[in-house]
Amino acid sequence: MSDTGYTPPEVWTWDKDKGGGRFAAINRPVAGATHEKTLPGGKHPLQLYSLATPNGVKVTVMLEELLALGHAGAEYDAWFINISEGNQFGSDFVAINPNSKIPALLDRSTDPPTRVFESASILVYLAEKFGAFLPKEPAARAECFSWLFWQMGSAPYLGGGFGHFYAYAPIKIEYAIDRFAMEVKRQMDLLDRRLAESAFIAGPDYTIADMAIWPWYGALAKGQLYEAGRFLSVHEYTHVLRWAEGIAARPAVQRGRMVNRAWGEPSSQLPERHDASDFNKVAAS
Repeated sequence: MSDTGYTPPEVWTWDKDKGGGRFAAINRPVAGATHEKTLPGGKHPLQLYSLATPNGVKVTVMLEELLALGHAGAEYDAWFINISEGNQFGSDFVAINPNSKIPALLDRSTDPPTRVFESASILVYLAEKFGAFLPKEPAARAECFSWLFWQMGSAPYLGGGFGHFYAYAPIKIEYAIDRFAMEVKRQMDLLDRRLAESAFIAGPDYTIADMAIWPWYGALAKGQLYEAGRFLSVHEYTHVLRWAEGIAARPAVQRGRMVNRAWGEPSSQLPERHDASDFNKVAAS
């Protein structure tokens, strides 16, 4: 193991040119808005401000699944938030999510409008609003919540930990990569054991727990996250792969992955969504 030669100072001070790698320009040690910025709004009650990262995909998949069930009230306007340009620090966005992270939802069907932030909170809010994808029986409901919040507590190891040091950090630190790779493989083994005994994460039915976990761990199982599939030997997790492929085949999931996406093949992109017909426009282009 190499010695980086770094000794922490007695008191840490922020150097804006260090500590973030490719994200150094948008990371900072304080909260709040950096500039005045009015957010756009559309015709539907639900206004989503997001980006097609794993956390953003959770919510667009949920909304598309609700629409697939026939919940017309789940029609929404989705607005692209470019986090690389600091859109998340605009005044209107911070008013919806003071933590300046995507996704953020504004429900204008209530008076006053209801703001909802943090991806799991948005999933629960929508599940309860429309009575879908969340079990009603207490034990099944508790199981769903347990796995939902497992994902919220575990993903920082996968994204902010393993993903950062393996894919984004300006230098490769063996200790950091080994530490987080070990934890990510433990998480994948946990999911594989669970899915060996259950069709879906929380039981026999597809729920918001699957919608939360799939964009992170499903993508990892399919070798699509951080180009780390071989490094982590993801082929070993056969039950996770079965589950991941099954969810990826769902039409609503395929639509949800397109929303707020501005990279990849043009046919896979829908940077902003304002009507169901937008999908037809993309397909025809």
